[in-house]
Amino acid sequence: MFKAIKKDLESIADPERAILLSRFFKTGPGQYGEGDIFLGITVPNQRKVAKKYSGASLDDLHRLLQSKVHEHRLVGLLILIGKYKKADQAGKKLYTGFYLAHIPHINNWDLVDLSAGYILGDFMRDKDKTLLYKLAGSRNLWARRIAVMATFAFIRAGSFEVTLKIAEMLLHDRHDLIHKAVGWMLREIGKKDLAAEEAFVDKYHKEMPRTMLRYAIERFDEPKRRHYLGR
Repeated sequence: MFKAIKKDLESIADPERAILLSRFFKTGPGQYGEGDIFLGITVPNQRKVAKKYSGASLDDLHRLLQSKVHEHRLVGLLILIGKYKKADQAGKKLYTGFYLAHIPHINNWDLVDLSAGYILGDFMRDKDKTLLYKLAGSRNLWARRIAVMATFAFIRAGSFEVTLKIAEMLLHDRHDLIHKAVGWMLREIGKKDLAAEEAFVDKYHKEMPRTMLRYAIERFDEPKRRHYLGR
């Protein structure tokens, strides 16, 4: 089925869009997406392909996730999410293990953001969170972003403790993509419980990287934003 998926994606490739996406996702030498290859396909169209091939085997998904082509990896993840959602607890454990084994190939921010909360985060909701803290302490950029974004599942369920702990762990992370992810999740907490977010920001705003802080306080009223940005 891998060959059929590959053929379908190639049939809707857009070379001009691929050039734009290659720039947007920083694929140049030394950039975070170095070496990533794009076909130039929109996410809605990739979802259609994923739905068509929802019966793909884990071997097919393994081949997709090992591909250097970005859309191959995203379609593989979208199929995996679909399988996870329909699975019983044993199946969810299997698919989560598969996801964790392929972290080295979940290596751009959209791949992380579209998958981490729906697989790893959902699976970890009622389990020990040591694994997430380990990922947050990883030297691998994408493992750290996965740790942050997985907690979106907890936030949706009204639980903030793990997100706040990971945010504290990553206060001094050097990468902009982590600053953005942490700030985003803090903002999501604020949508559920503004006081919980404000307590964190009030305590750490002087330490937070500027990008993280800006993302976090985006929905604050203007006087509060000026107060925290004026630190």
